[in-house]
Amino acid sequence: MPITDAFSPHLFNGQTALITGGTSGIGLACAKAFRDLGANVTATGASEAERMRAADDETNAGISFAVLDVRDGPSVDHLVTQFNRLDILLNAAGVIRRDLEHDPEVFADVITVNLTGAMRVCSAAKARLCETKGSVVNIASMLTFFGGPRVPAYSASKGGVGQLTKSLAAAWAADGIRVNAVAPGWIATPLTQALQDDPERSAPILSRTPMGRWGTPEEVAGGAVFLASPAARFVTGAILAIDGGYLTV
Repeated sequence: MPITDAFSPHLFNGQTALITGGTSGIGLACAKAFRDLGANVTATGASEAERMRAADDETNAGISFAVLDVRDGPSVDHLVTQFNRLDILLNAAGVIRRDLEHDPEVFADVITVNLTGAMRVCSAAKARLCETKGSVVNIASMLTFFGGPRVPAYSASKGGVGQLTKSLAAAWAADGIRVNAVAPGWIATPLTQALQDDPERSAPILSRTPMGRWGTPEEVAGGAVFLASPAARFVTGAILAIDGGYLTV
């Protein structure tokens, strides 16, 4: 059963959603879910090539795609000002540089995209979200809770995303803005394809996951939809693990 079948098909009618990092993987799954539930969705990618690839895919019809480098403050501000209203912001833009992140320059760039970029978009969108009493959903990670020996910058950035989520939730509650995050476990995306294809590396992952399988981007999207919906109207500052039980053992 599609995840969206669990929700009213008109759940987000008349609402506008901005999904950064929404041209592939988890971000794109979230963009599709909000679209299928009635929202007007704009999803961004970091390059024109990413934008075109997503826009040319017929399954993405109804989603507007734009180029956005979340490191570029003026570009972020310009994009956000194009919206007459904004109800939902989902921050999925991110990079990972396995093994290279021990280089301080690479480390800094990953932090700039994954953490500072999320804050930059949140800050730019705040005024619009105030007008609608809107919602922010950040994409955290299992590495919000664990260290990653090959990815110190990614791990640090996702730990930061968790604390950013809690801090903005506290700071913006009086404005009527809720800020939450989902923390995906091991999800079958292009980012994890090498792990999926390597039995020696995937076996320990699956053996530790009580549900015994990889998750799907659509299952992460279901959690994001819940957090942005009226069903979560008294939920803010939460980090919802979508991990098949990985955190429990």
